[in-house]
Amino acid sequence: MLPFLCLVLHLAGVYASTSKGKTIILLAGQSNMSGRGGVQNNTWDGVVPPQSQPNPSILRLTANLTWVEAREPLHKDIDVQVTCGIGPGMAFANRVLEKDPSLGPLGLVPCAVGGPMGTKISEWRRGSFLYKQLLRRAKGSRRGGGSIRGVLWFQGESDTVSEVDARRYKRRLLNLFSNLRADLGSPLLPIVYVAITSGQGPYMETVRKAELGIKLQKVRCVDAKGLPLLQDNLHLSTQAQVQLGQMLADAFFIQNHVATPSNNTTSP
Repeated sequence: MLPFLCLVLHLAGVYASTSKGKTIILLAGQSNMSGRGGVQNNTWDGVVPPQSQPNPSILRLTANLTWVEAREPLHKDIDVQVTCGIGPGMAFANRVLEKDPSLGPLGLVPCAVGGPMGTKISEWRRGSFLYKQLLRRAKGSRRGGGSIRGVLWFQGESDTVSEVDARRYKRRLLNLFSNLRADLGSPLLPIVYVAITSGQGPYMETVRKAELGIKLQKVRCVDAKGLPLLQDNLHLSTQAQVQLGQMLADAFFIQNHVATPSNNTTSP
């Protein structure tokens, strides 16, 4: 009887959270956003650090657009062609609620897709499949209450392979941010994005220069350079993902209290 009562109380808490106005955050990009922390040989070790543990006030939008209590791996039903592990999302959300519990319930909308080959920023252009999916999930997240209060973006590793892609990265990133804000009807939607620390090709510094050179109001960059990587030298470790999530949360708060155009960069 007691376990049943606990289950009922838990479900009631989740229902109450989903019924309130949510602070909604979109998570987009490729594999390091969807999370590979703790993944080796296509197997996730199942280790969830304290900073990424579930919280009844943190929800996740599933692939079928329903809200459930968020648990790692956040992208398990979104980035489906690979094994997902720890990403920055849960550490970000827990840090945000530590700083300001009044922002809860916090609704995370996983949209990142890395797949086995990664995704270039050109695959996120307006009208593409990935962009349409991002918009569909963003708009679906607002049903039942809540407002989109921010976007977390982490992508670029795949654009280091081609010099042409690397040199076009800045313009494409600016177009993505502008189009997303326009299509969501929020011209100053806060965006916090990550400057990459690894790449699949030789033009990583070209992409990093592009990322670090973005100057838009309510847009802030977090520099991942120096964060520890897995043995593949491409994906962030669990420890790195936790640190990155907390850096994103700190930048999110700074960005939401800065009214002037800025490209202040947070580094580890």
